[in-house]
Amino acid sequence: MSIQEIEAAITRLSTRDVADLMAWIAEYHAQLWDRQIEEDLEAGRLDALLAEVDEEHAQGLSQPL
Repeated sequence: MSIQEIEAAITRLSTRDVADLMAWIAEYHAQLWDRQIEEDLEAGRLDALLAEVDEEHAQGLSQPL
């Protein structure tokens, strides 16, 4: 199925179905994002950033949320 076919099918949905689809897409996107973060952590791609955060915290430059 092409993007154009999906778009055309979406235009035929009821308002409620569009809302349900949007909620599903948001949840699916969040899962993809979580998976990407986990992969980046495991691969060490966030090590430098985490070290920087740790250093700033050690210097007292952070605040509790």
